[in-house]
Amino acid sequence: MKKLLPQPIGPEKVIFKGKLIEIVEQKIKAGDYEYTLEMAKVKKIPEKELKKGVDYIGVTCVFFCHDGKGNLLMHKRSQNCRDERGHWDVGGGSLEFGESFEEGVTREIKEEYCCDVLDLKFVDVKNVLRVNHNNKKTHWIALLFAAHIDPSQVKIGEPEAIEELGWFTEKNWPEPIHSYFHSCYEIVKTHLIP
Repeated sequence: MKKLLPQPIGPEKVIFKGKLIEIVEQKIKAGDYEYTLEMAKVKKIPEKELKKGVDYIGVTCVFFCHDGKGNLLMHKRSQNCRDERGHWDVGGGSLEFGESFEEGVTREIKEEYCCDVLDLKFVDVKNVLRVNHNNKKTHWIALLFAAHIDPSQVKIGEPEAIEELGWFTEKNWPEPIHSYFHSCYEIVKTHLIP
């Protein structure tokens, strides 16, 4: 059985099992002597303050929505997104507690693009390690899916996160594009035509 290790968030701080543990020094005098003690100050972190992918490993479903004719639906990330603002990307979203992968993808596609899934294929899993715009390390497990959808149903469902939608092929990818798009696309591309 592998041991659960604390996640360092600074030189004197770690997060472990939902608690912030900070090492603090305290000086104590006893007569002519002075002692410096290192103590652990423990604070429970409210779950809502923990950031997925930063304070713990996030699980995301990444979906490549296509029309069955070689066209891929992409969106331009708004300035409200956590990273890569203004970059073009495929859809994705965090898995919620108790959801199957398929339920999570179907829900996210409905939320982001207001459309139903005609056919869904699980393709692969990718371990995504990177540094975000705040120079913090992030860690995500990305489940990659190919989703056949009806283009006539598509519209922006999350205007706070999506600035623009577009249909693209390998011949005309938009720029700038999300940093992980090409590596994920290479894995998924053979599954984009039913």
